[in-house]
Amino acid sequence: MTTVNESAGMRLDKWLWAARFFKTRSLASQAVGGGKVHLNGARVKPSHAVRPGDELTVQRAHERYIVTVSGLDAQRRQAVEAQKLYTETAASRTARDALREDRRLQRQAEPVPQRRPDKRQRRQLREFRGRD
Repeated sequence: MTTVNESAGMRLDKWLWAARFFKTRSLASQAVGGGKVHLNGARVKPSHAVRPGDELTVQRAHERYIVTVSGLDAQRRQAVEAQKLYTETAASRTARDALREDRRLQRQAEPVPQRRPDKRQRRQLREFRGRD
């Protein structure tokens, strides 16, 4: 592993990218700038330094991660190695699993149409939605 000087830390957006929370650094930077990532409970800029022991809250789509930084790496590596850069809290993991299960049950409860709408039904749907 190409480690970084842990006392100096590294950029938050670069760490999020290296830990594989986001596919690109620009996506990580947009998420931090948009308030989707909090460092130790505070909203910060993408260039803010992250150090081992810091607590991050990462909101990604429907999932919320609460992790503690355990290592720094300047390079993006395999997912197995990237997971060694942080430890997720047990409460975060159980909350994500419960949310995932709720979403799965909600999808099962939705009625599935027997067939596609015909021409008349499509016209009615367009009219109902306000699209002509």
